[in-house]
Amino acid sequence: MAEDAWNSRDPERVSLAYTPDTEWRNRDVFLNGRAEVVEFLSAKWKKENDYRLKKTLWAFTGNRIAVRFEYEWHDDAGQWWRSHGNENWEFDEHGYMAKRYASINDQRINETDRKFRWERK
Repeated sequence: MAEDAWNSRDPERVSLAYTPDTEWRNRDVFLNGRAEVVEFLSAKWKKENDYRLKKTLWAFTGNRIAVRFEYEWHDDAGQWWRSHGNENWEFDEHGYMAKRYASINDQRINETDRKFRWERK
């Protein structure tokens, strides 16, 4: 469900999976609360064109999950990128994500090296 929500590129939809006071680290950006998440994701998806994401469960215990992810996108100049990394998630007692910590690296790729080519909805 997380993968589907992020692939929708709908910041409001994505934010509803998180607690109202969610805490994020995304690369070197620190966010607090759904409003900041919506603002951040809105800016992200204006820059990252044709965004497509795959997540893979890495490990879990109790209310914590670790995932590995890759996503592809291109910038306004047409350069394709593959961004990959790890996320650590912590959930509250109601199943909402309270904390999200993401470490992400970007790699330039050629359009012909793309792996994620499904049709956008």
